[in-house]
Amino acid sequence: MHTQNSLPLQATQAWLQNFVISYNICPFAKHPHEQGRIHYIVQEAADLEACLLTTVLACEELRQNSALETTLIIFAQGFSAFEDFLELLYSAEDLLVAQGYEGEFQLASFHPEYQFADAAVDDPANYTNRSPYPILHVIREASITAALAHYPEPESIPQNNIRQTRELGSRFLQQLLAHCSATNS
Repeated sequence: MHTQNSLPLQATQAWLQNFVISYNICPFAKHPHEQGRIHYIVQEAADLEACLLTTVLACEELRQNSALETTLIIFAQGFSAFEDFLELLYSAEDLLVAQGYEGEFQLASFHPEYQFADAAVDDPANYTNRSPYPILHVIREASITAALAHYPEPESIPQNNIRQTRELGSRFLQQLLAHCSATNS
């Protein structure tokens, strides 16, 4: 299911460090990253059923292993079309509810072509959720609640990210994402 030295893994780790953490897109990512508490799964299968099973197994792993803070499921094959990825996301959200994970875990989504519903395709704000590969981020809801309780004005995070990405500009962000995607470190 996952290869520890794969390009998708390396690209995702480079994106996390060089964009998400470096530009403070998610102010809660740095500590789990530095502590080695992020679980990465590179999903090679492209069929919906296998990917949904991987998502359930990721939730079970988090439930069983408190040393892990969060999981990033990287889809190395398939879901390159954003609409196909959204189908995966919606199916995975429904499955989490059906499996009894509602209130315990939630999903965040990232995709190379991510586009917010009310944004133009070339709006730099889309880069807040653009990544080298399609990714489902499985997050513990208790962790979000605890982090938000200690963060001043958490409601300002999305607006700060939109402002920052627009200041950085699409060209810079495209280059940064391409650099992460081509990484071999």
